[in-house]
Amino acid sequence: MKHKLFKITFVAAMLLTIAGCKKRLDVVPFQSLPPEKALTTESDLKGVLIGAYNGIQSTASYGGDIQLMADLWSNRLYQRFRGTFNGLLQIASITTTSNVILVDNGWASTLWSSSYSTINTCNLVLENLKLANTQATKDRIEGEALFIRGSLYFELARLYGRPWGDGDNNTNLAVPLVLKSTPFEESKLTPENYPPRATVAAIYAQAKADLQRASTLLPASNGFFASRWAAMAQLSRIALMQEDFTTARDMANAVIAGSTGGANPQHSLAAPFNNLWYNYINFGGVAPREYVFYIRITNQDGTNGLNTYYGQTVGSIQGTAGRGDIDIQTAWLNLHEAGDARRNFFIVTNRRLTQKHLDRFGHVPVIRLAEMYLTRAEANFRLGTTVGATPEEDVNRIRNRAGLPNLAAPPTLAQILRERDLELAFEGHFLHDRKRNRQAMPGSTGANGPAWNSPRLVMPIPQREMDVNKNLVQNPGY
Repeated sequence: MKHKLFKITFVAAMLLTIAGCKKRLDVVPFQSLPPEKALTTESDLKGVLIGAYNGIQSTASYGGDIQLMADLWSNRLYQRFRGTFNGLLQIASITTTSNVILVDNGWASTLWSSSYSTINTCNLVLENLKLANTQATKDRIEGEALFIRGSLYFELARLYGRPWGDGDNNTNLAVPLVLKSTPFEESKLTPENYPPRATVAAIYAQAKADLQRASTLLPASNGFFASRWAAMAQLSRIALMQEDFTTARDMANAVIAGSTGGANPQHSLAAPFNNLWYNYINFGGVAPREYVFYIRITNQDGTNGLNTYYGQTVGSIQGTAGRGDIDIQTAWLNLHEAGDARRNFFIVTNRRLTQKHLDRFGHVPVIRLAEMYLTRAEANFRLGTTVGATPEEDVNRIRNRAGLPNLAAPPTLAQILRERDLELAFEGHFLHDRKRNRQAMPGSTGANGPAWNSPRLVMPIPQREMDVNKNLVQNPGY
C-alpha cells in the first residue's frame, strides 16, 4: 500500500472540508498540514467522512468495478465481454486451463489501492471521533465509517483470498489488516505501515466486528448514507458466505421486519419490477425504497461504472449511455419462464443489453430488499425453519413481483438458487454465489468452467504493492 496514495486521499478529503469552511481563509494549506493539525473541528471530521463515501462511490469500488469483475469472471456462458480493455479481457477470459490475470492488471490494482485509500480515510475518522460535538453525531459518524471499512474488508477478502471453507480459513491468506491511519509524514512511517497479509478468518472477523458495531450505532433512516439496515444486510451476506445460515436468516429477517413495517416504511419492494431501474430518466434521481444501500449518482457527481460497460446509447431512450461491452446471451433468457418480466428486460441493438444499467445517471444498487427475502428463503430452507415466512412465501413474493404465478409446490433448493440468479443478475452476485455453493463456473460452451476454488478465481496481489511492501506474498498461480 503506497503511502503517497494515502496522502493524496487525505488531502482530497481535506479539500472537501475547505470548500465548506470559507471563513477559514487564513489557514495554512491543508496539504502541508499533518492530520493532527488539519482535523480540529466536527466540520473537519464530517468532511473526511464524506471523503470515505467518495471513495466507495468511485468506479473502482462500489461505483461499479466490485460488481462488474465478479460477474465477468464467472459467467462466460450467459454474458460475453466484447470490449477492448485488456485488463477486463483478462478477467472475462479465464478458463479451466488457459489464461490468467496478470499481476499488473489495472482493474485488480486500482480496486486494491482504492479500497485501502478509503480504509485509511475511515481510520482517520475513527481516530478523531472526539471532535464530534454530541453523542448522537459521534455514534452516526462512527457507525458510517465502520460500515464502509467493514464492507470493503469483506469485498477484499472475497476477491483476493481463497473462498471461505476452501481449506483452513485460519491459515489461508487474504489481505493486510490495517486499523490505524498511515502517518501523514513519510519520516514517521514504521514497519507497522508495511503489514503482511492477514488470514481469511481474521479479515472476516474484522468485517463482522465493524458491521456489528455499526448496526448498533447507525439510525434506521439515514438518507442515502449507510443505515442500520444496510449494516445488518451486510452481516447477512457475510453469514451466508460462511454458511452460518442461522445468522444469515436472522439478519435478513431483521432487515425485512424492521424496515418494512409501519405507516411509512423505510424500505419496500418496488412494483412493478421495471420501477427498480431508470432512476434518473424516469424518476428524476429518486431511488426506489427497495434500495437498502446504493451509490448515489447525479448529473453532476459520480459515474455509474455498471452503466459504462453494460449500457449503451439507445436512440429511442433519451438519457442512456455506455460502451455496450457486455452482450447477454440467449442461454440466459432461456433460464426464465414465459411471462417473466425479467426475461423481457433486455433491449437489442448491435447486441443484447440488460436494461438494468442503461441509465447514464442511474444509481448503483449495492443491496436490495429482494436479496434479503431470497436469503431468508434459502436459509430457512436449509435450516428447516419458517422464521418470518416460509421459503415458499418469500420466493413467491419475488416471483409475483416479476409477473409470475405462485409455485405449484414448495420450492426446492435449486429453485430458490435459480430465483436468486434471475433476480440479482448483473449486480455482482454470480461469482460469490457459485463459490459459496461449491459450484463450477459455467464455461462458454456450456461445459464447466473453473472450479469454485480454482486459483484462477482469486485476484493477484498487485505487483506494485509487492514492490513496495516486501512482507506481502503472492497468491498461488501468479
